[in-house]
Amino acid sequence: MTDSVFIEGLQIDTLIGIYDWERRIRQPLVFDVEMEFDNRKPAATDAIADTLDYKAVSKRLIAYVSASEFGLVETLAERCAELILAEFPVARLRLKLSKPGAVRGARAVGVRIERSRA
Repeated sequence: MTDSVFIEGLQIDTLIGIYDWERRIRQPLVFDVEMEFDNRKPAATDAIADTLDYKAVSKRLIAYVSASEFGLVETLAERCAELILAEFPVARLRLKLSKPGAVRGARAVGVRIERSRA
């Protein structure tokens, strides 16, 4: 990646997991997203319309993830990457999805993926 816009530590509560007890409670997930975006134009114009609006990306992720009910973090990560690539002017992204407290003794577990437009 060259220029990028990032969202770090975005916490979203959702229904996630494969065990019966997990299907009855909402759990926090933490997202780190780095999106490739040429920042030269917004730097030159100083106009929000020329940026990759990280607030809009965050709000869209919050709405999507909050309403989701996937079993696997792998599936959720893939769907979130697809959503960002489809709805925002991002050529490539890296997404890290962490599930805090899922494994005793570990601060978090999860997945990290990198995807780009077809």
